[in-house]
Amino acid sequence: ILKRFLLSRARMSVPTPPRLLDMAGMHLVREDALVCSALEFLPTELIPSLFMDAFHGRHIKTLKAMVQAWPFVCLPLGGLIDLPHVGPLQAVLEALDVLLAQKVRSRRCKLQVLDLRNTGQSFWSMWSGASTHGFSSFRMAPVADHSSNTHQPLAPLKVYIELCLKKRTLDNFLTYLLRWIEQRKASIHLCCKKLTIFAMPVENITKVLNMVQLDCIQEVQVNWIWHLSTLAKFAPLLGQMRNMQRFFLSRSYMSALEQQEQQEQVVQFTSQFLKLHHLQDLYLDSPSFLEGCLDQMLRYLMTPLNHLAITNCRLTESDLTHLSQCLNIHQLKGLDLSGVTMTDFSPKILFILLEQVAATLQELNLEQCGITESQLESILPVLSCCSQLRTFSLCGNVLSMAIMERLLSHTTGLINLSDEFYPAPQESYSPHGALHLGRLAQLQDKLTEIMRDLGRPRAIWLSSSPCPRWSNKTFYPEEPFLCHCYMSA
Repeated sequence: ILKRFLLSRARMSVPTPPRLLDMAGMHLVREDALVCSALEFLPTELIPSLFMDAFHGRHIKTLKAMVQAWPFVCLPLGGLIDLPHVGPLQAVLEALDVLLAQKVRSRRCKLQVLDLRNTGQSFWSMWSGASTHGFSSFRMAPVADHSSNTHQPLAPLKVYIELCLKKRTLDNFLTYLLRWIEQRKASIHLCCKKLTIFAMPVENITKVLNMVQLDCIQEVQVNWIWHLSTLAKFAPLLGQMRNMQRFFLSRSYMSALEQQEQQEQVVQFTSQFLKLHHLQDLYLDSPSFLEGCLDQMLRYLMTPLNHLAITNCRLTESDLTHLSQCLNIHQLKGLDLSGVTMTDFSPKILFILLEQVAATLQELNLEQCGITESQLESILPVLSCCSQLRTFSLCGNVLSMAIMERLLSHTTGLINLSDEFYPAPQESYSPHGALHLGRLAQLQDKLTEIMRDLGRPRAIWLSSSPCPRWSNKTFYPEEPFLCHCYMSA
């Protein structure tokens, strides 16, 4: 049928005739009845291009027929959706309803996954001829037909989405989709690999997540201010995300609670880490509830971490001691304790902590920790043993020229260290705390000379405390150098 159809329209006099694929796309989607009758016989290579034409042209009948004969494991629809025009999407879901109602699927249909994330561009470009590169990720290739397997039971359909809960109410698209899925729970598994939460009541979050296969979630970001009580309500859902690899929590704080109630809520949250056997990266920004009880969370960690950030909060000396004794930090690649005041801590504690991670540490952030010169002096020997260190920041601390010279000397052997962020030397400031640019320029020249004498070009950034705009940096990789970023007077 297809051959007769295309030959009848071919123009042999055209010097460069259009490709078979282009001709099919131009004509077949205009002939709904012809497409529907020819689907079982169309070459697989034609299907994606024809589907795009039908989707963008809103050929609803053709779309429905093509979904029911989709010869690939996955239909990456997310990259094609053009909101607010949801008509084509609704047509796809209606076609899926037909498939889900069938006890067996057709010989040609191999659809197992509907991907509504903004992915799949490589798939569409490859099959449309826009790309010559192969594409094999996420099992996009068609499954081979087997004569002995003419009819296959319809397995639950997996629907992948990106969940970003950032409003008090869901948008129309997500509301429509979730309502459609809720009515078909038995035959659909809703999957989400990355969950981002902004402003939404925890009750609404719970309602949405009750429809999601929580063990599919690999990354969670909470970018909103949560009370400890809210975190405790969210905790049971967190514990079901057993394959989560990365967790980021921003700005959680305690309301006026009795000590016993506060302790119970902390345990409700921290005990969930017992169930997270794949956790690799843990970022806690402003977790006010951790002061004095960091050990409770650390004892529940089940796997070695790659990155740990506990920032902008108060910790006790005992907390840092427990951290240095935690077995699951020995393979850390990134450690961020910025904004944790350590001024009154024993210098030995930070030394022991760095000693535990020296073999693997690549990123170390100690910005605005109130580190004293005696504390820094004590960690210089272990700092020089961090052979994998690539990025190191001490911005926001008060350091003199003398300690900075010793710091540069101890770290000159760290050949992987490529980005160093330091505060402008204490001598750059007036007794009243104003940055003196002329004095800073003189000290910059002196530090440049020190680095030249050490014999290795280095990328060093100097900033006032705090630095208001990192974008002022300039980079000269050929020679030893210093750059500075300063606050205008």
